[in-house]
Amino acid sequence: MSAQISLEWKEGVTFETILDGHTIMIDKDRKSGGRDEGPRPKALMLVALAGCSAMDVIPLFNKMRVRFTKVTIDVDAGTSDTIPMVYTSFHMIYHIEGHPEDAAKMVKAIRLSQEKYCGVGLMMKKIAPITYEIRLNGNNL
Repeated sequence: MSAQISLEWKEGVTFETILDGHTIMIDKDRKSGGRDEGPRPKALMLVALAGCSAMDVIPLFNKMRVRFTKVTIDVDAGTSDTIPMVYTSFHMIYHIEGHPEDAAKMVKAIRLSQEKYCGVGLMMKKIAPITYEIRLNGNNL
C-alpha cells in the first residue's frame, strides 16, 4: 500500500493539489513573496496532527458512550532559531466540554489516540516530542 499526491505549480509560489476530491492551495504570505492564496505547508502538519487525533477521539468517545458537547484541539509547535526553521516540539491541548463523570473514559480515548491509533502523531514523534494535556470544562485532568 502506498500514498500519492500530485502538486501543480500555478504561479509565483502558489501550488494546488487535489486530495480526496478537495482542492487545496498552498502559498507563502505576501511579505515572503507569495500571494497568500493558501496556508503554508509546514502549518498543515499541525492541522494533520490535530485532525488525525480528533478523528480517533470522537469515534472512541462515541463507542465509550462519553457524554460531550464540544471538542477543540490546539497544537503549539516549538521551532528552531536557525534556518531551516524546523519543529522541535509539539504540545497538544484537548479542550472538552462534557460530563465530569466520563473523565476517565476521555483520558483513555486520548491516550489510545496518542499511543496507538494516530499515524500522523506516531510519525511526528520521530521528528520531535509530542506532549499533551486535557482540559475538561476548563479544568486540567
